[in-house]
Amino acid sequence: MYDLIIIGGSAASATAGIYAARRKLNFKIITKEFGGEVATSGEIGNWPGQIHTDGIKLAQDFKDHLKSYGIDPEEGVWVQKVTKTEEGNFCITTMKDSQPVIAADKLDSASEPAFKCDYEAKSVIIATGVHPRMLDVSGEKEYRNKGVSYCTTCDGPLFPGKVVATIGGGNGALESAIMLAGIASKVYLINKNPKFKGDDILVEKIQSLPNVEVIYGALTVEITGEQFVKGMKYKDQNGEIKELQIDGAFIHIGNTPNADIAPDEVEKNMFGNIIVNGRCETNTPGLYAAGDVTDVAFKQIVIAAGQGCIATLSAVEYLNRN
Repeated sequence: MYDLIIIGGSAASATAGIYAARRKLNFKIITKEFGGEVATSGEIGNWPGQIHTDGIKLAQDFKDHLKSYGIDPEEGVWVQKVTKTEEGNFCITTMKDSQPVIAADKLDSASEPAFKCDYEAKSVIIATGVHPRMLDVSGEKEYRNKGVSYCTTCDGPLFPGKVVATIGGGNGALESAIMLAGIASKVYLINKNPKFKGDDILVEKIQSLPNVEVIYGALTVEITGEQFVKGMKYKDQNGEIKELQIDGAFIHIGNTPNADIAPDEVEKNMFGNIIVNGRCETNTPGLYAAGDVTDVAFKQIVIAAGQGCIATLSAVEYLNRN
């Protein structure tokens, strides 16, 4: 029985872990992999105290900070569900090799299987972040990892001197195009809207890059290829189908919250984000959420870190009262 289980491996969970260690809680951090969306970010210039860093380095800094407190997050843990027990504690069920771990003595063919409680805690913080949203166009699934990527930091270096496209209109797409401009010979930046939604400083940077061509009002309709990506089709502002010859497509059109593991009674908004108050409390006592998985207005690393702090301090108060 732990005082606290923190689920996730990024800014929110790292900060939550640091504060839990400082409060000497009996706790554990479990995650599929450490780093989360932070590790897939490109250049980062808005993390206080570091004028310039990148996602991979910042994620390692988080891990190093945790290790300084003797905290070693348990990686490779696929959380399937968090449920509240009759005693008011929380049961965390995990998966191994993408398969649920089922308690053999609780199998019931006449109903849904009951799942083994792999971890139990008096309180839980869900800091599982988000995963990339798909375009849902022809060829996208077929060419995933064959030229279609959702992580420019991970896969961009594989396209030196190639012609690529980044699809999206927010900061993720802008950062992707900036990074690719230093690797590929030509970068198309495909934005379905008439202007970008990202930070002005990134838009200005894009406009200064000679090998980046921005195409506004372009709705991607298909990704084409043979064994690997060879091109893409989009519908322009006049409704005409245009085609580009590319070697890779980097999709950055937003994210979907990893909130399915939350108990069924936990309230979410229309986008699937877990609803929290200013103390990072959900509508389930003892259960907290922090970072991009929540309905916080802005998805920023520094905000996620702040929420991780709030969630742990709120959990400490809950434990003290109970």
